Amino acid sequence: MKILLIQPKMNKRPMDTELKTRMSPPLGLLTLIALTPIGHEIILVNENTEEIDFSFKAGLVGITITLDVMPRAIQIAEIFRNNGVPVVAGGIHVTCSPDSCLQYFDSICVGPAERVWAKIIMDAEAGNLQNIYHDMDGFLGSEIIAPDFNHLDRGKYLYTNIISTSRGCPNRCSFCYNSSGNRAYALRTIESVVKEIRSLGTKHILFIDDNFIGCPQHTKELLGNFIGMGLKWSAAVTSNIADYPELLDLMAKTGCQSLFIGFESINNESLLSVNKDNSFEKYGRLVNEIHSRGIMINASMVFGLDGDMPDVFERSLNWLVQNKVETLTLHILTPYPGTELYKSMLKEGRVIDKDLSKYNTANVVFRPKNMSSGELYKGYLWIYKQFYSFKNIMRRMPKSKKQIIPYLLFNFSYRKFGKLTALLSNIAPLNKLGKIARFISYNVK
Repeated sequence: MKILLIQPKMNKRPMDTELKTRMSPPLGLLTLIALTPIGHEIILVNENTEEIDFSFKAGLVGITITLDVMPRAIQIAEIFRNNGVPVVAGGIHVTCSPDSCLQYFDSICVGPAERVWAKIIMDAEAGNLQNIYHDMDGFLGSEIIAPDFNHLDRGKYLYTNIISTSRGCPNRCSFCYNSSGNRAYALRTIESVVKEIRSLGTKHILFIDDNFIGCPQHTKELLGNFIGMGLKWSAAVTSNIADYPELLDLMAKTGCQSLFIGFESINNESLLSVNKDNSFEKYGRLVNEIHSRGIMINASMVFGLDGDMPDVFERSLNWLVQNKVETLTLHILTPYPGTELYKSMLKEGRVIDKDLSKYNTANVVFRPKNMSSGELYKGYLWIYKQFYSFKNIMRRMPKSKKQIIPYLLFNFSYRKFGKLTALLSNIAPLNKLGKIARFISYNVK
């Protein structure tokens, strides 16, 4: 059977360039390819890099869905279904809000696909697709399958050296998809992770776990296997990493270059409003612990939380610059359907815009408590512009000499002048540009 797997086109935020849309391939779909029984023809289409051929004679179409691409996914499914092609949908939004998805697709997959994808294909061949495939009970990390990169044109993406060591997160922050009842937490076996790293044929790895230290002991054992491998790697962790200095030492020893951390807010009241166990009082120690080991920080900040006043943008900027935080990822608080935050805001009548294409953390779709929607949106744009101003890039220069070049490369080539860098991808494949950037970052003294 011919199977067409589709990643719908993402909606860019104001600060995004084409580099963002082509940063990495759809790992969920590459995992489905790895799960597909021999004998079937698989075609992968990422609408961010190529157009969909709606005349393609497929026996089954599979679509992966994050919230903001849901309207586009519905359009795609309607065209294929009108042509008599069955469509199955999966992904984070389907898993966390299945009831809102059922009517638009012939079938949906809720949760991991490892146990059910082969059955979906078999049922589609027999013309007997079920409405829902849901098999999460007792799902083990040992069942997680690595994506199949062999069906991929690597030249279309900035990063293809990406690995997950787990699924989900043990925390339940109310604004996060992990507060959904259908999200589980599972750890891959250390052997499978190391094997996948070796298979990629590169020393530069980007771990994309929701929380790389969800189980600190597991992380410690994993990093023990990295000793001597000569890796350069990055990952996302919680602020709790400050409580594990020995783990930070091991991270530095095994080649950690940067950590993405969900600081979210400098207001404790705001943090408590979304069940975040962070504490602003320990942020200074956290930054010092990481920087003292020569590791950079990518801070994630969320604005519009219930404790935020209009002065939160300037206060946050001052703190970030004073602490020489190297990079910043900004979000406007967004109540994702299926989360605890969405349920509470819906009950309070604070959800004011239900156009899902705007649910990409770059639009105000709810009524803030302590500022107007306009103040929230303008502040969001203002802090991004100020953080990546030439003056503040210079003020945030890392103390660690080994990080100065990668710091400047990211701040200028990806953020401040990202549009120019994106134009270069018309001349050279993106993966080549990425390799050049990594070579300069780690070999030029």
